[in-house]
Amino acid sequence: MTKTTTKDSRFKPVKSILVSQPKPTDDKSPYIVLAEKYKLKIDFRPFIEIQPVSIKDFRKQKIEILSHTAVIFTSRNAIDHFFEICKELKVEVPADMKYFCISEQTANYLQKYIVIRKRKIFTGTKTAVELLEIIKKHKNEKYLFPCSDIRKDDIPEFMEKSGIHCTEAIIYKTVASDLSDLDDVKYDVLAFFSPSGIKSLFVNFPDFVQGDTRIAAFGPTTAAAAREANLILDIEAPMPNAPSMTGALELYIKKANGL
Repeated sequence: MTKTTTKDSRFKPVKSILVSQPKPTDDKSPYIVLAEKYKLKIDFRPFIEIQPVSIKDFRKQKIEILSHTAVIFTSRNAIDHFFEICKELKVEVPADMKYFCISEQTANYLQKYIVIRKRKIFTGTKTAVELLEIIKKHKNEKYLFPCSDIRKDDIPEFMEKSGIHCTEAIIYKTVASDLSDLDDVKYDVLAFFSPSGIKSLFVNFPDFVQGDTRIAAFGPTTAAAAREANLILDIEAPMPNAPSMTGALELYIKKANGL
């Protein structure tokens, strides 16, 4: 791969963007607004898929769900796959089980499976740090942490450091999507949101050459993964002047398209 010598020379007009996420269902999505405002072609395609761990593989982890008094949920995926595992194992989660959720949105999603008003639910506001402050006040619980095979280290590391009983349960996996039909499709910008998305790019296209394709990354771990893959990172978010991916894309487009 031949890298361009200066970053400014990469500010070429943007006409097409591939967002590595599902297409928004809202017609007022910031991406739809961006496309209309700058007359762009914006396509959406998830680069990763979530797959449940088989009952056989779950049993290999030798986890007794009912030996725990609390469950930590950091996503809707974790909730869905946890209750599906319980259903398949014919495990009835007791009414006195406590739930610690990373956000109110995640907590509200629990009502798909339980009657919220009858359960003990503790909620952070958005980040793991805030959730851990709540967990500190409940150190004597025996926590179960349902998660993906790819997850951040903050919660397990905190629990171990604090001497709090916590069992990590891998209940779903993040795998690369099949993108073979995109083989001949070229975009001016590829937007990524996780290291798994970057990995999927090279799983699907081992001989990918960046050339003039601009790479956009959301979050420091995604940016680091892009650089580790020897990609030129042209657009980063969040930034002080662009807290969202669409905001970062718009700033770049204004400059690259001479607007």
